Amino acid sequence: MALLSILMDLLWKPSFLEVLADLVLLLGPLSVAVVAGVLLGWSWRPDWVNSDRPANSDKQEPLPPSGIWHVPSIKSIKLQLPSCISWTSEDAATLDSFNDASSSKAIVENSSSLVNERDLEHLSRLVEVTDGGPAWIQMMDRSTSTMSYQAWRRDPETGPPQYRSRTYFEDATPEMVRDLFWDDEFRAKWDDMLIEAVTLDECPTTGTMQVKWTRKFPFFCSDREYIIGRRIWECGKAYYCVTKGIPNSIPRFSKPRRVDLYYSSWFIRAAESKRDGQLTACEVLLFHHEDMGIPYEIAKLGIRQGMWGAVKKIEPGLRAYQKHRAAGAPLSQCASMAQVNAKVRAEYLKSLDSSTSDSSKIVDSDEAPNKPAGRNIPKLLVVGGALALLCSIDRGLLTKAVLFGVGRRVARFGR
Repeated sequence: MALLSILMDLLWKPSFLEVLADLVLLLGPLSVAVVAGVLLGWSWRPDWVNSDRPANSDKQEPLPPSGIWHVPSIKSIKLQLPSCISWTSEDAATLDSFNDASSSKAIVENSSSLVNERDLEHLSRLVEVTDGGPAWIQMMDRSTSTMSYQAWRRDPETGPPQYRSRTYFEDATPEMVRDLFWDDEFRAKWDDMLIEAVTLDECPTTGTMQVKWTRKFPFFCSDREYIIGRRIWECGKAYYCVTKGIPNSIPRFSKPRRVDLYYSSWFIRAAESKRDGQLTACEVLLFHHEDMGIPYEIAKLGIRQGMWGAVKKIEPGLRAYQKHRAAGAPLSQCASMAQVNAKVRAEYLKSLDSSTSDSSKIVDSDEAPNKPAGRNIPKLLVVGGALALLCSIDRGLLTKAVLFGVGRRVARFGR
């Protein structure tokens, strides 16, 4: 009806030339659209159109699996369109790159380039406390008869809080602890927060791996998803193990929630036993930070409360893993990749420390600034916690009203 009304308006023009000019302006874009539609329709024509193709035609492109939408390649389009249409190399490169990006194999980048020597240098500076960051403030010191644990935290000007920890295991080798942390298959037996671990890619030459983790978050938080690149460097009998979030093109969903900013790296080496002074113990320095998508103050409170409970589960897992390996169980693929390490000289790492004058500081608990204790609870922390609960739980107006009431009462308590 709209096209008919336009034509009627044109016919009422007082001059034939004006009518002709308006018709050209109207029909020009329509003609271009029709031609483009015919060309595209012919390039995407169904297979039965070519049923009479000669039997001796060579190099036919394979058909895509049924049910999968397929973008035709540049070669097929050039063969099917009329020869009057010219193609430039830029057009071909654009379409070919589009086809490559739509391929399921183009999920992540080259493994070796994602975790490289710059990450090793950064971890080395963290270990030697020469990264130039803020001072580390001690927040925990716990121990058992065969394990000890110390933790520090610092708050950079931007980004989430950063954590440094030192874990000491009696009767453990660095190689066994290295394999334990890398073995995703066995991790599910002692890490109850790990829901799923999938290996996306691996490089047998450098030992670099790309994995996808799905982890369970407690209480009101939804599960989290991590796309991680990881690699190990060996220096003597010490190991620099880097794991971090990497760029990727894997589709993301609302649940589980994707965590992009993630860094968790270890330095593992032999240590003297507290019993006899022999190198039969193992020391692990961990550096960790991530943006979990919740307010930093809430995250710090939750980590502080749950840190020791989570760390205590590592030693039973280590002892079970030692028995598992002693029984002659075959190595998992992840544990096998943990033994593919790039060698690095100690002199090279020392040169990195001497090349920078930036240094950090480790502050013991008795040197940390005193904070008021007892009832002095920051109101912002309480209100932020209530808002985090409200944004994460959707169970009707009653639940939200209760949460608001609890938030107000605790806020009064913190005044």
